[in-house]
Amino acid sequence: MAFGWKLYAGGKTPPLGEAVAPDERLSWPRTIGIGAQHVVAMFGATFVFPLIMGLDANLAIMMSGIATIIFLLIVQGRVPSYLGTSAAFVGGVVAIRANGGDSGDVVGSILVAGVVLALVGVAIHVVGPRAINAALPPAVTGAVVMLIGFNLAPVVAGVYWPQDQWVALATMVFVIVASLLLRGFWARISILLGLVFGYLLSILLDVTVGQITSPDGTGAIVTRDRINFDAVGQADWIGLPQFTAPSFSVNFSLLVLPAVIALVAENAGHVKAVAAMTKRDLDPVMGRAIFADGVGTVVASSVGGSPTTTYAENIGVMAATRVYSTAAYYVAAVVAILLGLCPKFGALINIIPGGVLGGITVVLYGMIGLLGAKIWKENRVDFANPINLVPLAAGIIIAIGNVTLQITDTFPLSGIAFGTIVVVAGWHVARAVAPAEMKAALVEERGFAEGTGPALGHTGGHEVGADPSTVDQLGRPGVDTRPGVDRRPGVDTRPGVDTTKGTRER
Repeated sequence: MAFGWKLYAGGKTPPLGEAVAPDERLSWPRTIGIGAQHVVAMFGATFVFPLIMGLDANLAIMMSGIATIIFLLIVQGRVPSYLGTSAAFVGGVVAIRANGGDSGDVVGSILVAGVVLALVGVAIHVVGPRAINAALPPAVTGAVVMLIGFNLAPVVAGVYWPQDQWVALATMVFVIVASLLLRGFWARISILLGLVFGYLLSILLDVTVGQITSPDGTGAIVTRDRINFDAVGQADWIGLPQFTAPSFSVNFSLLVLPAVIALVAENAGHVKAVAAMTKRDLDPVMGRAIFADGVGTVVASSVGGSPTTTYAENIGVMAATRVYSTAAYYVAAVVAILLGLCPKFGALINIIPGGVLGGITVVLYGMIGLLGAKIWKENRVDFANPINLVPLAAGIIIAIGNVTLQITDTFPLSGIAFGTIVVVAGWHVARAVAPAEMKAALVEERGFAEGTGPALGHTGGHEVGADPSTVDQLGRPGVDTRPGVDRRPGVDTRPGVDTTKGTRER
């Protein structure tokens, strides 16, 4: 199924308790409305991360639409998802630029990672999704996701926050408060709302307080306006974004390859979340979905765009609306492509003040790191077991501290790449040489049973808000909607438990 949608109930909005299947659609006006929600949901992270990576945000938005269409075609419409900019590559890109790489080196390295991700998808399609846990158990994937996020802390502290510390603080506080007080769809776009808040606050301070003297993006202390609209006035309304040809380097490619591990975990988790909502077995297409994400990243980076990944924010929109129609995603993709063809819109994005990005990235980078802890928690990783504790601890500190191993004069391993190798290789070596009782303890861990456990826990999305796997049909976070789970608070539904008294039956 690609474009042959069946009309659901005459095109009307589904009543409470009903849902629109991926191969169905509402009337086109309603479908366009749902598509607009998907655009807003993906928007904040999709243009923030390209800015952080020094890539063209307008091109990233346009290529996210193209990548989404490619993804939907490859999975044959069975996994409704939107592909936005991936956060997993930010740390590697920062390392590439710190080592003298330019945008061509960045997108070339991302392209290589996309090829590797696509090959991993092919392998999963052939051997089955459960094989993921054998090579990348939750203990390992959680550590890799964590070190990717926490490695970025110096970027916030040294680049964005000093540009305007008070705007950064106000933006951070706004995002935190918005994520707590808002509900449903609004909670899922709190990052975007924070960007708008910081943008408007910067304009207000320029008018009322005047210029600011602080470091700019290069670190030089200058007196300047917080925001300057000259570039917006000079930009055309219609035109192509700026393309960049990729260039390739083995050293630079190694810096971004750890992101592949995070993307495998993220895609696997998102497929599981969509399967739970649509009540369909999507395990047979998990490899195809990961392959499609890799292809999307290759296509996007081949012209200078950003890496892609499926977005939890858009899965959250589906959970709130109960409209799983892929038609809405095609609408969102077309809108993104049209926005990418408006240079004036891109110029408006590119002048977002550094202080605003400081407040946003404090939250985003911390969330990426804590999503690793979320994987550990969901899979009950036992850190009393030295197999999990020792190599993971070493790898995380190596990554966060940007420890360098100088292998040759021109080939160093450092930061995320070095930390990931220590985590992955160290865990498997530790498991191989550990005493029998430690190996036996691994089998008891939820999510790893000698390669036959459940698929990896998902790493979540890039925005603050509800976990898509625990959002009810009204969009309220924290309500578990999995089949067989009692939604009433305080009710234990485990076998052998008296659900009326909350105590074990006698």
